[in-house]
Amino acid sequence: MASVTYDFASRVYTPGARPAINKLHLEITDGEFLVLVGPSGCGKSTALRMLAGLEEVNEGRILIGGEDVSHVSPKDRDIAMVFQNYALYPHMSVAENMGFALKIAGVSKEERAERVKKAAEILDLVPYLDRKPKALSGGQRQRVAMGRAIVRSPKVFLMDEPLSNLDAKLRVQTRTQIAALTRQLKTTTVYVTHDQVEAMTMGDRVAVLKDGILQQVDSPRNLYDTPANVFVAGFIGSPAMSLFQVAKTGDDIILGNDRFTIPGGHLSKGSGDKVTLGVRPEDMEISTDGTGLPMVVDVVEELGADAYIYGTPEGIHTFQPLIVRVDGRRPPMKGDKVFIKPNVDHVHLFDVETGLRLNGAIPENTPHAKLADVEALQDSEE
Repeated sequence: MASVTYDFASRVYTPGARPAINKLHLEITDGEFLVLVGPSGCGKSTALRMLAGLEEVNEGRILIGGEDVSHVSPKDRDIAMVFQNYALYPHMSVAENMGFALKIAGVSKEERAERVKKAAEILDLVPYLDRKPKALSGGQRQRVAMGRAIVRSPKVFLMDEPLSNLDAKLRVQTRTQIAALTRQLKTTTVYVTHDQVEAMTMGDRVAVLKDGILQQVDSPRNLYDTPANVFVAGFIGSPAMSLFQVAKTGDDIILGNDRFTIPGGHLSKGSGDKVTLGVRPEDMEISTDGTGLPMVVDVVEELGADAYIYGTPEGIHTFQPLIVRVDGRRPPMKGDKVFIKPNVDHVHLFDVETGLRLNGAIPENTPHAKLADVEALQDSEE
């Protein structure tokens, strides 16, 4: 096992162009499960490949266990990588696939068999050791790929979207198994995904990237409760946080035909006469007295105990539909006009100009992110 450090590491594919990874500074402790997450093209896979030695480090350094490996060949870094497409040899059995790297390394047949057996027991693969990959399900193949990494007892596991080829139900089951397994083995793990639900449920910490720049790294709970800028706020959470600009006056924000007092003097930190307001679906409710922000219901998602309504607010521009969680037994109907109010104790405030959080402490050197970044994110996902 070992710690991993990105020491202001950069990767530039074309001189003069924007770096794919821009001065990434990130420390991963020994035995930690860290998830790199972000939209497509943000640089997360590039960061992983730099750690694996498959991409050049143009500036800065990468350290494993305190040793600079920036220019060390991949085979000498003592890492094991699990790929998205499993990369199994179709003509080999499960046991042969799992033990192949050990065979290449010159490990004796007896020791190979013992290490493969132990890994198979951990992964519940013992009944399948003599089968070929074509006789396995997608989830079983992914476990074989995991087993191939485990038998090597590496310092670091690297996983590049290993669940993206599985169906929805199997993804949930397998991500639970991977998280439990890595904690059992206590091996440092760097896991890449574009699925922020996956990131939030698996990682000890989650690092959010955008355009090759680290936006925030924190525990899943802190990312959800205290996003450092408007981009992280719009990316983390499912359904997404609603973000829109509202007028402010003193300690009050004006929302529809009502105004709400924001305690703590946070509004005075913002520039201009507007503020970017972020509210999670569970922190908004439908008003019973006709006050608040009027909204026409466009879509109703009924999920049993809960329901989510998606709507178009009147008089306010938003970059995505406003989302409210309501009672699943008595949700409004499509086309209804409702008035909504935020819970002011749980709103998120961001500066209109910089995109930085106004209420609550944020990490130093958090990059600026504007509401336009969230609009671009929404467009890329549609």
